[in-house]
Amino acid sequence: MHRYILYIINPISGTRTKKDLQAFVEKETKAKGIPYQIFPSVAYGDYSFLYGLIEEKKVTDIVIAGGDGTVNQVVHSLRRFTVRFGIIPCGSGNGLAFAAGIPKQTAKALSIIFNAHAKIVDGYTINNQFACMLTGLGFDAKVAHDFANQPKRGLATYVKQTVKNFIAAKTYSFTIDIGHTTFTTDAFFISIANSNQFGNHFTIAPKASLSDGLLDIVIVTKQHKLSMIRQTLKQVWGKNELQKTAIGEGKQAVIYFQCSTITIINHQFAPMHIDGDPAATPDNVVIKILPACFSLIQP
Repeated sequence: MHRYILYIINPISGTRTKKDLQAFVEKETKAKGIPYQIFPSVAYGDYSFLYGLIEEKKVTDIVIAGGDGTVNQVVHSLRRFTVRFGIIPCGSGNGLAFAAGIPKQTAKALSIIFNAHAKIVDGYTINNQFACMLTGLGFDAKVAHDFANQPKRGLATYVKQTVKNFIAAKTYSFTIDIGHTTFTTDAFFISIANSNQFGNHFTIAPKASLSDGLLDIVIVTKQHKLSMIRQTLKQVWGKNELQKTAIGEGKQAVIYFQCSTITIINHQFAPMHIDGDPAATPDNVVIKILPACFSLIQP
């Protein structure tokens, strides 16, 4: 079977040494006899310079060594081609990779890539901007914004920023419209999930699937902060059932449901992240699923 792999390596994601990773990738790919090329990721996500090469070399696989933000940019720029996308998780969260069952160990992730088993998965758009994994409004987005400004990356830095922001956490007012239902709520955060987690195996939407044609919406409403911790953990542990009726009616600590399209009026300009990367804060957010969007190599 013809294969040609393009590796795109983010030199600054996570905390691992990318020089050692690149050397390992080169050695293992050569041992498999698969032709390949390696490129660094680009800051603004424009990979149009690779269009001619993909067509000329008949590239079959594009493998991204980076975090969720890098995966987002590469897939968005290159999903027009009939290729398989692979991930070597190198970010601080790696939510999409972990949701797909891809391990963080480079050797194991590469083994999955060499086996080339792929499945078509969904994407989605936020105000026509492409996304793969998770969009957040409120608390987790504030953490993402502060984390992006830190000189050091990695899980320890992320935890530190999470604790710092929890102490100062506040709620925001949102109006939610899912077509047949509209309601207004004050919430610490809203997660719009295509994958099932924030990252680092922290599962915020246990029922989410990468290929069900639906978004999972998790809203943690205004409550005492100790209750917020308890209710968020209850959500993470899969104790909350999906709501199919009476969504947004009555006082609920966590509102959890699925839909294919959602509009959120962000009354107080809560901060937002897209796939873990800070994004501009809009007052009106329209999110739509893109079913069967791209092919992802996975176990």
